[in-house]
Amino acid sequence: MKYDFAQDMQVKAEEISKLLFPHIKIDRIKCFRSYGSSSRGTIARCHTIGKLIQKAMNVPAFYALEFISERFDRLSEEEKTKVLIHELMHIPASFGGGFRHHDYVCNRNIEKNYKTYTSYKSRKIGY
Repeated sequence: MKYDFAQDMQVKAEEISKLLFPHIKIDRIKCFRSYGSSSRGTIARCHTIGKLIQKAMNVPAFYALEFISERFDRLSEEEKTKVLIHELMHIPASFGGGFRHHDYVCNRNIEKNYKTYTSYKSRKIGY
């Protein structure tokens, strides 16, 4: 596996977080593209270290968003945005190192957030 910092996704994650997920501490998330994954069907993942390790190391929560290049880069811009929203939705309001599960991170909520985001973008651009 190879990992490269994904500046384009970082910028977009920061923009989306400021609008939709103000609980996300921008300086405590980083986006990466991975290459060479053997996982099947996975497009992206949200990673963190467990709470016990955080406490043992005396560090606050930190999240890494991984975008699997072989699958993610083929998506349309709309789908890339939805995948990013999906991964950001996994980060709980407590920003404590846990995850929100797929009962909350579901297509209905992703679509709702995507519509809010695109509505904001179109107003900001002046459409």
